[in-house]
Amino acid sequence: LTCKSKPCVTSLIVVIIAVTGWTKVSCPCCVSAQVEPLVLVKLGPKIGPETKRWLIKMIGAPQKDGGAALLAHPGEDASGDVIVVSAPRCTLLQATEELGLCKTYRSGDLEPFSNNDRDNFKDSGVFLTLAERQYIVKYELDGLRAHRDLKIPGLPDSYTLRNRDNIWRKLSSAGVVVDMFPLHTPAKLKDLSKTWYSGNQLTQPLDSVNDYFGSPVAFYFSFLDFYTWSLLPPAILGLAITYFSGRCETATSVPGSKVTNDDDESAPVVSGHMLQAMFSMIWSTLFMEMWKRRSASLSYRWGTLNLAERFAEPRPGFHGDLGVNPVTGRVEPLFPEWQRELRTLLVSVPVVGLFLGLVAFGMMCFYWGEAQVQQLHKSWDSLLSKALLYVPSVLHIIYTNMLANVYKNVAESLTEYENHREESAFQNHLTAKVLVFTFFNYFAVLFHIAFFKQDVPLLRKRLASLLIVSQLVNQVTEVVIPFLVDRFISAPNRKEREDDPQEDKFRNQRALPPFPGLFAEYIELLVQFGYLSLFSCVYPLTAVLLLINNVTEIRSDAYKICNLFRKTFSPPVANMGVWQTAFEILSFVSVVSNCWLLLLSPRLQELCREGGLSSTNVLLLAVLVEHVLILVKFIMAALIPDEPDWVKKKREHIEYTSMQALKEQQSSRGTLM
Repeated sequence: LTCKSKPCVTSLIVVIIAVTGWTKVSCPCCVSAQVEPLVLVKLGPKIGPETKRWLIKMIGAPQKDGGAALLAHPGEDASGDVIVVSAPRCTLLQATEELGLCKTYRSGDLEPFSNNDRDNFKDSGVFLTLAERQYIVKYELDGLRAHRDLKIPGLPDSYTLRNRDNIWRKLSSAGVVVDMFPLHTPAKLKDLSKTWYSGNQLTQPLDSVNDYFGSPVAFYFSFLDFYTWSLLPPAILGLAITYFSGRCETATSVPGSKVTNDDDESAPVVSGHMLQAMFSMIWSTLFMEMWKRRSASLSYRWGTLNLAERFAEPRPGFHGDLGVNPVTGRVEPLFPEWQRELRTLLVSVPVVGLFLGLVAFGMMCFYWGEAQVQQLHKSWDSLLSKALLYVPSVLHIIYTNMLANVYKNVAESLTEYENHREESAFQNHLTAKVLVFTFFNYFAVLFHIAFFKQDVPLLRKRLASLLIVSQLVNQVTEVVIPFLVDRFISAPNRKEREDDPQEDKFRNQRALPPFPGLFAEYIELLVQFGYLSLFSCVYPLTAVLLLINNVTEIRSDAYKICNLFRKTFSPPVANMGVWQTAFEILSFVSVVSNCWLLLLSPRLQELCREGGLSSTNVLLLAVLVEHVLILVKFIMAALIPDEPDWVKKKREHIEYTSMQALKEQQSSRGTLM
C-alpha cells in the first residue's frame, strides 16, 4: 500500500494487484494505487452472485456500519468462488493498538502503539510484519457481529442474522464460507528458504521467520534451536560415561541387571550413574531459566511484550445469551462460569479419565506381551527370539501414538464444548488436557518399570526403543508422508503457468493441506525433555540420540512448514504459553525421579550399609536429600532472573508510559467536560 499523506506501514510488497476491482476506502490517507493481497476466502460451490456481492460489501463497509473496514476483491468475476481480502492502513493501525503490539517510537525504544500518537512512531519500511497484517484481517473478519437483524441474500430465512450474531461463524455454518487462509508470497518464501534450511548455515533467521510466519512459529523454532544446542553438555557427559565404563553404566550400578560390581572394592564412591543423575537435575533447571531469559528478549524484540486480550471481542466459537458485559459494557454473548465448570466436571473429566484408562490397558497388554516373548526367548534362545524381545515395545509405542492422535481430536471437541470466551483460555485448557494425557501416556510405563518392577534392563531397553522408534515414526509421519502426498497427489493439481490469472495462483495454494499446528511439535519436544531429565541416568546416550535427531529436525520442520502445508494464521504471542509451564513441571519432577533412581544404586546402598543405616533410615535420608535438592532448585531459579535486566527496565518503562498516556487521556476528557 502507498498512502498519499505519508509513507505507508506496508510499503515493502512483493505481490501486488492493481486497485481496479477492490472495494473503495472511505479514509483519504488509505487511498492507494496498489493493494497487497493478504487472505483468500473460499466460498461454497452453490453460493450465488448476490450472496457474494453482499459479503464483499460487508467486508468493505466501515466498522460503524457493521462492516470489517477491509478491502475485498471478487477475483475474476462476481460468480467466482473466491474473495481476496486485504487491509487499508487505518484498519491496520487501529487493530495494532487493540492487540497491544509494541512498535518503534521516535526515541528508538519500543512502545505500545497508540493510533492517536501514530505520527511519533517510526515507519521503518515495514511497520507491521506480513504475519501480523494477515492475522489482523482474520481478527477483523472473526469479530464481525450483526448490528441488527439481517437477512442474507440468496439464503433461506433460517440463516437470518440476529442482533449481535457472529457473522463469520454464521456464514461458515451456512456453507457460505468454507475456507480462509493467508496467502503465501512466493518471492519472500524463496528468500526465507535459502537462509533457513537450504544452505549450510547453523543459525536460524528467526526475525525473518517471525516476519513471515508469525511469533508462535518463531518462538517454537527459537526454542527448538536453544534446546538442541543445550543438549551438547549432557551429550558429551553421556559419551564420556559410556566410554569410560566400557558398557552401559546402569548395567553395573543399578539393581536388576545381570552384572553388578557390589563386590568390587575398587569401585568409585561416585559412579557414572550417580553423576548423570545429579547433572540432569542441575541441567534441567539451568536450561529452563536461561530459556525464559531468551524468551523475554525475543518478546521485546518482536513487540509482543504488552499484548492485550482480556477486553477484546469474544472468540468466534463462543456462544451464549445476549447481555451486557459488566467489564467492557458491550452487548455480547454471556455464558455463566458455573455452567462451564459443570461441563468440565461432568463431561471433560470423565472422558479424559476414560482415555487414561485406555493408557493403563495398553500398559497391561505390554507387560503381558513382554512376559510372553521372554518365555519364548528362554525356550528358543535364538537370534530370532532375541529380536522378538523388542516387538512388545514397538507395538506399544505404535498404540500410544495412535491413541494420542485420537485423543487430540477428542480434547479439541471437549474444550469447544466448555465454551471459553478468550482464545488464550481455549488454548490453555486444550493444552492442559493434552499434557495430562501425554505425561501419563508416555511416562507411566517408564515410572512403573523403574519404581515398582525395578527392572532396569527392561527400563533401558524400553527407553532405547522409545528414542529410536518414536523418532523414526515422527519423521515418517511428519515429513516423509506429507512429502509423498504433496509430490504425487497435490503437486500435479497445482501446476500453473506464468500467464495464469493471479486469482488462479492464489486458488492453487488451497491444494496444500492445512497446517496441523505446533501441538505435535511441542509434544515431541516435551517427551524428549522428559526422557532426558527423568531417565537419562539409565541410558547415558539419551542426549546423544536426541541431539542427532534435533539437528535434522530443525531443517525438516522448516522444510515442512514452508513447502508441505498452507500458510497458517499466527496470533501474536509473548512466549510459549502453557508449554513453558509444562517444561518447568517436568524439570521439577526430574528432581524426584533422579533422587529415587539414585536410591536404587547398589553402590550407594552398600555405602549406607557400611555406615550402619537401616532401610528406614536410608528411605528417610533419600526424602531429606530430595527436599534439599528441590530447595537448591528453587534457589537457583530465584538467583537467575526470568528477564535480563535491560528487558525488565524496558517493561517498566512501557508500563510507566502507558500509565502516563492514560492520565493524559483522562485529563483531556475532564477539560472537554
